[in-house]
Amino acid sequence: MKIDAATAGQSFSSQVVQAPSTFIDRWALGRIAESVPSAPLRFALWDGFELAPPSASSVATIAFKNRKALWSVVWDPELYFGEAYMFGAVEIHGDLIALVEAIYRARRGSKPRPWWLWQQSNGVRQAKENVHHHYDLGNDFYRLWLDREMVYTCAYFPAPDATLEEAQVAKMDRVCRKLRLQPGERVAEAGCGWGSLALHMASRYGVTVQAYNLSTEQIAYAREQAARAGLSDRVEFVDDDYRNLQGRFDVFVSVGMLEHVGLADFPAFGRVIDRTLGPDGRGLLHFIGRNQPTPLNAWIRKRIFPGAYPPALREVANDILEPHNLAVLDVENLRMHYARTLEHWRRRFDDSRAEVTRMSNDVFVRAWDLYLAGSQAAFTTGWMQLFQVVFARGESRRVPWTRTT
Repeated sequence: MKIDAATAGQSFSSQVVQAPSTFIDRWALGRIAESVPSAPLRFALWDGFELAPPSASSVATIAFKNRKALWSVVWDPELYFGEAYMFGAVEIHGDLIALVEAIYRARRGSKPRPWWLWQQSNGVRQAKENVHHHYDLGNDFYRLWLDREMVYTCAYFPAPDATLEEAQVAKMDRVCRKLRLQPGERVAEAGCGWGSLALHMASRYGVTVQAYNLSTEQIAYAREQAARAGLSDRVEFVDDDYRNLQGRFDVFVSVGMLEHVGLADFPAFGRVIDRTLGPDGRGLLHFIGRNQPTPLNAWIRKRIFPGAYPPALREVANDILEPHNLAVLDVENLRMHYARTLEHWRRRFDDSRAEVTRMSNDVFVRAWDLYLAGSQAAFTTGWMQLFQVVFARGESRRVPWTRTT
């Protein structure tokens, strides 16, 4: 399992300070507590000193083991809380999900990060490195906790008690119905993961698909699955950047990739759609987003998704759709479905904890615990959204008369 990039550069020690805390240490702890004043949390230092929440009860305690962790979180909580937690310099006693939810709720309206911390362009080479960092960790790792189809995007739960497998198939079918796919049509897919949607479209809707992806491991797996299903003549998996997509298509679809494009490259993404979509073409973008423009959490960008940016709807409209007269036909927000999806992933990840630890190390497992818990909390609290946007050429007369799902 390729974990070097995910855990490289140990920034903290898990060693506990033996000396008692000082007045200035306790002042620093107070500063951290004051940054989330309404959160029902306890904050503790290495010698047992604690600050309790104003309310009588707390959902969890954040315990600092040393001064470096304490002062780093004072300086930059978005980056260093995750760093300190993954390397064991901070311990959480209590419910991790409830803790992160409490922090998100308490930090509403927090000031944006400085302009110099906003991302730059993800060129072709950088995009390849970003994809490799996360998606080439190893198929065996992802197989432990994803569904049978290896779908690593938000599922759609037609009923609350639907299984993850049922919900992922329902999501793929929902995408196909929104696109009103017809046999014989040509579909371009930007970012295809392990190939499940492309194979679903071809096998169940009779279309041909050209799917682009920069993950070597995902592409190899997808090609194997296409050959096994006898669909290699109808689905082409291309190991290349979306910017090199060639041809003319009836449909353009991208599920779970737009948040990896980066805001600076949205105009290039829009030009690809305009260049490849036919005169009566339509498309669908499925992506993690925000209600307002906000940079992605600094620790997530460093350790989990380098180069990522979940956009606000207006950024997608302004920079991708409007310049090419692409008309928005439908917008749906599935954020609670993503929270439920993450609940399933977390449970499966936890069930596979011993195997994941054997494949990696404790630091990696702690990092992914925080990533999955933080993601679930982001959707339950509305910190993150999950948008599906259906669009078509502005002059097209082949737009749906009614809204069907």
